[in-house]
Amino acid sequence: MKREIYILRLNHRPKRDKRVTTHLFLAARALGATGGFYSGEKDEKVERSIEKVRRSWGGGFRISYVSSWEKKMYEWKKEGGEIVHLTMYGLPIAEVIGEIRSSAKNLLIVVGGAKVPRKVYELADWNIAVTSQPHSEISALALFLHELFEGKELSIKFEDAKIMIVPQKRGKKVLKMDSQG
Repeated sequence: MKREIYILRLNHRPKRDKRVTTHLFLAARALGATGGFYSGEKDEKVERSIEKVRRSWGGGFRISYVSSWEKKMYEWKKEGGEIVHLTMYGLPIAEVIGEIRSSAKNLLIVVGGAKVPRKVYELADWNIAVTSQPHSEISALALFLHELFEGKELSIKFEDAKIMIVPQKRGKKVLKMDSQG
């Protein structure tokens, strides 16, 4: 069974975070995560946006709303999964990525929104810093996934994609796949 990697976005605020949350999940999908959850305020626009990308570009990535991030973290651990919290206050990624990579347990990657409650730090198996400088949760997630997958995520192909980019030195080439098969 393949290890599953999910993202938990804490405390989404639609008026302030809609682009950040959407971009976080787009990066997660493109870089090999299985799916995601978000807490805070329910936002069907974010959910529809991610679903639209998934239908066109392929893959099984889906997101869902959870009313309690804390309950989700407790459930994750109870089901045998491990939790990584991305924070600039954590241990340097280079010191612990090997240990995380070697585990076969499902992984929940927690990324903050507004001020992250202390309980998140306590529930996490690892509090990880990709850098100890201010940066975005999107960049932290992208760098973490890149290190976790050792660069292999850069060549992911989504078999059920209806749209594919053909790499070009110049110009743009987009293939629209025939849904007839």
